[in-house]
Amino acid sequence: MKIKDFMITDIISITKDKTIKQLLETLVTNKIGGVPVVDEENRLIGMISDGDVIRCIQPKGRTVYDMFTIVLVSEEEDLRDKIEYNINNKVDTIMNKRHTHTVHPNDNLEEALTILSKYHFKKIPVVDEDSKVVGVISRGDIIRSISTKIISPINKEKS
Repeated sequence: MKIKDFMITDIISITKDKTIKQLLETLVTNKIGGVPVVDEENRLIGMISDGDVIRCIQPKGRTVYDMFTIVLVSEEEDLRDKIEYNINNKVDTIMNKRHTHTVHPNDNLEEALTILSKYHFKKIPVVDEDSKVVGVISRGDIIRSISTKIISPINKEKS
């Protein structure tokens, strides 16, 4: 079984110059948890997930640093303030640029399964030879496809 048999080709992506607010609107409107970040020619430059946004807006707690005679205190942040401070930052400030794993349409499905399970990713971009995003494959896509393409026909044969 090949990646192309399981991937979604109706790609929702974002460019690195969009704001975190625009990213959130994209995620909420499309009911998705992450998107590939692409350049003007649709080449993959990174990934961004709802987890990246959560880590960005997480308020820091109060911290006390005691350096023998000098005491520094970092005050606790408020969630609303942290969001307001970060909401207009660009996507490229929080996207994952390193270790972006990809697969190709003609790769075996096992390649995606290995990456998804080893790194606990929710989705992987599918790219062509020019690193242009041609699809995404997610854990949910694989589960749905296994259910409809493999399990359902087996159940019908047994009936």
